[in-house]
Amino acid sequence: EGCGNGACTNELCASCLGFQPLDHNAAAIRALELYKINTKLCDLHPSAAFPDNSAEDTQPALLGDCHGKMTDNLFPPREDFREVRYLTEEKVYEILSICEGKKDYSPLIRVIGRIFSNADGLVQSFRKDKEQHPNTKEQRKTHQAKDEDKDEDDKERTTAMEQESEASASMEGATGSTENRLGPVEVSVDIEAVRRVYNRLLSNEKMESAFLNALVYLTPNVELDLTYLDVYDTNPDYLNIFIIVMENSSLHSPEYLEMAMPLFCKCMSKLPLPALAKLTRLWSQYSVEHIRRMMETFQQLITYTVISNEYVSDSLVNDDEGVVAATKCLKLVFYANVLGGDLDTGHNEEEEEEPPSSELTLQELLGEERRNKNGPRVDPLEKELGVRTLDCRRPLIPFEEFVNEPLNDVLEMDKDFTFFKVDSESKFSFQSCPFILNACTKSLGLYYDNRISMYSERRITALYSLVQGQQLNPYLRLKVRRDHIIDDALVRLEMIAMENPADLRKQLFVEFEGEQGVDEGGVSKEFFQLVLEEMFNPDIGMFTYDESTKLFWFNPPSLENEAQFTLIGIVLGLAIYNNCILDVHFPMVVYRKLMGKKGTYLDLADSHPVQYQSLKELLDYEGDVEEDMMITFQISQTDLFGDPITYDLKENGDKIPVSADNRKEFVSLYSDYILNKSVERQFKAFRRGFQMVTNESPLKCLFRPEEVELLICGSRNLDFHALEETTEYDGGYNKDCRIIKDFWETVHSFGEEDKRLFLQFTTGTDRAPVGGLGKLKMIIVKNGPDTDRLPTSHTCFNALLLPEYDTKEKLKERLLKAITYAKGFGML
Repeated sequence: EGCGNGACTNELCASCLGFQPLDHNAAAIRALELYKINTKLCDLHPSAAFPDNSAEDTQPALLGDCHGKMTDNLFPPREDFREVRYLTEEKVYEILSICEGKKDYSPLIRVIGRIFSNADGLVQSFRKDKEQHPNTKEQRKTHQAKDEDKDEDDKERTTAMEQESEASASMEGATGSTENRLGPVEVSVDIEAVRRVYNRLLSNEKMESAFLNALVYLTPNVELDLTYLDVYDTNPDYLNIFIIVMENSSLHSPEYLEMAMPLFCKCMSKLPLPALAKLTRLWSQYSVEHIRRMMETFQQLITYTVISNEYVSDSLVNDDEGVVAATKCLKLVFYANVLGGDLDTGHNEEEEEEPPSSELTLQELLGEERRNKNGPRVDPLEKELGVRTLDCRRPLIPFEEFVNEPLNDVLEMDKDFTFFKVDSESKFSFQSCPFILNACTKSLGLYYDNRISMYSERRITALYSLVQGQQLNPYLRLKVRRDHIIDDALVRLEMIAMENPADLRKQLFVEFEGEQGVDEGGVSKEFFQLVLEEMFNPDIGMFTYDESTKLFWFNPPSLENEAQFTLIGIVLGLAIYNNCILDVHFPMVVYRKLMGKKGTYLDLADSHPVQYQSLKELLDYEGDVEEDMMITFQISQTDLFGDPITYDLKENGDKIPVSADNRKEFVSLYSDYILNKSVERQFKAFRRGFQMVTNESPLKCLFRPEEVELLICGSRNLDFHALEETTEYDGGYNKDCRIIKDFWETVHSFGEEDKRLFLQFTTGTDRAPVGGLGKLKMIIVKNGPDTDRLPTSHTCFNALLLPEYDTKEKLKERLLKAITYAKGFGML
C-alpha cells in the first residue's frame, strides 16, 4: 500500500506516482526480494496511521524505532477511511474536505485507488438507492437528526449504508436479478453524481494518476469475471463499472491510451449482448458532447495503436486485439448515435420473397450452396436494439466522423474480405463494423465479392457443361445494335432473367454489331451510357425531369410496361456488379427505397421541392387552415394527355376538409401517395431488376443510401491535380517530358465541360470513381512522333495514346477535336 505520502519519490514504494500496481502474490514476492537486500524503508507518512489504538500500539514494533514516535498531529482514527467499502458523492466530498484542511490528499488517493481498483466496490458506488431510498432505521435517523454530533452522524450513515448493501445483496440473491426492478435503460448508478465527482477531482494531477493506476489494476480481474463467470447474469449492476469508468473525461490522454484503455476495451467487448444493448441505449440518452467525447476516445485509441505499429502479411491489423476491441466499443457509441438521432423505424418497403423451390440445384448437390441466400447477415447488436443505420434520418454526430482513415490505410481488404465471408467465427473482419470504413475501402470489399461470384458462376457453368454435355457460355454476353439498343438489350436480359437469373452475375461482355471493339470494360461503359440516354429520354415518358433540381423521377401515368423498368434496375445492378460508373440523376429517396425504406415527407425536399415547400407552409400556417386554404383529402393530377385525374387520400376524401388538427395526416398521406403509391408499379419492377443482380451481395449491410449513390454515379467533384499525381507513363514518356508538361497545362486550362469530355474520352465516364480521381489509374502511352493523327484511347484500361506533337498549340487542337467527336469503337 505504500507509505501514504502522495509525493513519495521512492520508486519501490506503492505511493510513488510512477509505481505500477501489483497483485498480492507479486507484491509478496517483491517484498521478500527487497528484504533480502535490506532495502531502506520510507519514513511513515501521517496518512498511513492505523485506525484503532491496538494497531497504533503495535506500530513501533513493526516498523522500528524510527517510526515509533507518534505525534498528536496524526489524523484521528476515523480519518483513515479503511471502513469505506464503496463511495458516494457525499463521502468523497467529506474525505476531500478533510484532505484540503490538512493539505494532504493521500487519504483520498488511497481510497480512490482501493475502491476504483475493486470490481465489487465500484459496483456498489454512487448508487441512486443509497441516497434516495433510505430503507433502514439508521438511514432515516441520519436524514432526520440534523442537530446531532457530526462524528456520531457519520458513524450512523456508514453503518446504514453497509446494512443496506447487505439487504440489497440478499434481495438480488432472492430474485436472481435486478433487471426486474430496472427498465431497459434505467441503471442503479447516479450518473450525474459520478460526473460531479470527476469534475471536482480530476483537476488534481495526483487524483488523475490514482484513477489511472486503479483502472490498470481493475481490468484484469473484470476480464476474468466476464470470461469465466456469468457476472452480468447474476448481477446486472456489474454494468455500473463500465458506466462509471466511461464518465472519466481524461480517458483520451496518452497515459490512458497506452496503459489502461486497450485492456478496458477488451473487457467491455466481452460483455454479453443484452449488456451491450443496455449500455448502448443508456448512452443514446446522453448529450451530443458526451457521445462525441466517447467516440473521440475510442477513435484516438485506434489511431494511436495503428500508427504505433507496423502491420505486415504475417501480422495484420485484424490480429491486433487493442484495435479490434476498440472498434467493437466504438460500435456501441455508433449505435447510441443512431438511437439518439432522428429515427424512422417504420415506412419499410415490403420485401418480395421468392417461393422456395423443392428441386435440388447443382450448387446444393456439389456442396456449393450460396452464402447469404436470404440476404446479408444481420448484426446481432442491431437485431437486439431493433434499429438499423438506415432507420436514422439524422444522427447526433455525422456518420463520416466515425470513419478512421489511418485504419483504412493499413487494412488489407483482400484478407479482411476472406475473414468476413469464410472465417468470421475465428477471425475479426472490419466489414462487420462498416461504419469505420470509408466508401472507397468498402467498394473494394464489394469488388472482391463480385469477382468471386463471377468466378463461382464460371465454375458452376463448367460443371453444368460436364453434367449435361452442353457447351454453356461462362460469361453474360450481349450483342446489340446501336440504333436498336433498348430492344436488343431488353429481349436478351428479359430472357436471361426468366430462364436463369443467376446468369446476370456472370462477367458482362458487350459487343456492338458491326464494330470491332473487344470488351475489356470500356465497351460495357459505352453500353450502359447509351441505354441510360435512351431510357431517360423525356420523349419516351418513363421518367419526368425537373429543371430546377436536374433530377429524374418515375412518371406515374407512364404507359411503358414493367419490363422496361426492370431493365433499368438490372442495368444499375450490373453497373455495380461490373464496377462501372453511370451518369444517373435520381434523388436520394430512390436509393433509400432500393435499400428498403419508403419515401416520406422529408424526402420531398430534393425529389419534389415545390410540393415540399407548399406542404411546409401548410404545416407552419398559423391562421385558420380550413377556411383560408379550402383543401380536402382529395388531390388532382394530370395524365399523359393532360386530362385531370383525382385521387382520394382517404375514403370520401373530397368531403373531408384539411384543418389544423388533421393537416399532419394530410401531409403524410400526400407524401406517401407521391413517393410510393403513385409509382408503386414502376418502382417494384425497377427494384426487382436491381435485386436480381445484387440480392446476394453485401451491398445492404455495408453501404448507406448516399454511399450507394456514390457507388453507382461516382463523384461530380473532379480534382485533375490528384489525377496528375497518380497517372503513369509508358512507351518512352515520363512526367518530366516536354509533351507531358504541355499536356497537363492544357488539361488544367480546360473548362468544366471540356474536362468532363476528356474524362469520358479516356475512361468511358465523366465521373470520378469512389475516392476521387486520385483512385483512377490512368496511363499515357507514347503513340509515335509528331503526326496529324488524333489521340486515341483504350477506355477498358484508362489508357491515352498520345503522339509526340511538336507544339503545345497543336496538342491542344488535336486533343479537343478527339474528345469532342468521340463515339464508337474500332481496332487500331
